[in-house]
Amino acid sequence: MKREERQLLSQHDWPHRQASRFVSSGGLRWHLQDMGEGPVLVMLHGTGASTHSWAGLAPLLARSYRVLAIDLPGHGFSSVGDSYGMSLPGMASLVAGLLDELDLRPALVVGHSAGAAVLVRMCLDGSIEPAGLVSINGALLPLPGLSRRIYPSAARLLASLPVLPQLVARHGAQRLFIDQLIRQTGSSLSQAELEHYRSLVGSAKHVNGTIQMMANWNLDSLERELPGMSTPLFLIACRKDKAVPFTQATRLKAQLPLADLQVLPDLGHLGHEENPALFAKLIGEISAELGLQPA
Repeated sequence: MKREERQLLSQHDWPHRQASRFVSSGGLRWHLQDMGEGPVLVMLHGTGASTHSWAGLAPLLARSYRVLAIDLPGHGFSSVGDSYGMSLPGMASLVAGLLDELDLRPALVVGHSAGAAVLVRMCLDGSIEPAGLVSINGALLPLPGLSRRIYPSAARLLASLPVLPQLVARHGAQRLFIDQLIRQTGSSLSQAELEHYRSLVGSAKHVNGTIQMMANWNLDSLERELPGMSTPLFLIACRKDKAVPFTQATRLKAQLPLADLQVLPDLGHLGHEENPALFAKLIGEISAELGLQPA
């Protein structure tokens, strides 16, 4: 790790920064966290988050796995890709290239929200062949109705305003704004956990990466191809999720009879941050079902 990268992580007091390293692949500089031993488990966060989203869960899973948590392009401490690299197929290709660079073949993959969509795309493309894919509040279907057209167009408009990330970073990291933003997901986090989101929103690079991802995102082809996915899919949905309603997971279950679905009643979109021990237990049960570790 370069000196300036160590200073950056230290400055932000980042969770598990002792497990952090930086890798160059696909023209990007990636930040990832690597901990534990055993079969490889890859974790991808959702839009606007970073490896910090797994701060409570990753160490629990690292008791049985070698856990690799990755900052997606433009997020956290990873550099921003071009417009294709910030799209779903482009991001899936870049993450696949990173795993090839590291010579890692994941036995199990876990994705939250949009991170789950990236992993599904990788499975459909054949760039990874895990024993199973765990989707936590996965954003796997396009927005309903007019939102399907309006939101991407609005994101593209915002992405065309070069001064916007600086403005958001300057004013958006205020404590009240972040508190309200997280509450709108249906989750409740501690002040220490909220501080990490404040650090992210205070970074113009991270804000720009989030906007670029939203502007280039399209789930239409994923929706069409999902029924052909051969990788076992385990859906975990939270009933209080206000960002990706749990009804999306029930729709997916109806379309994919072989998929497994668990609905958790008392958690929101960031349920794995609210109760990491519960998610570690559920993923452990999935691992045992797949024969990756003893029950």
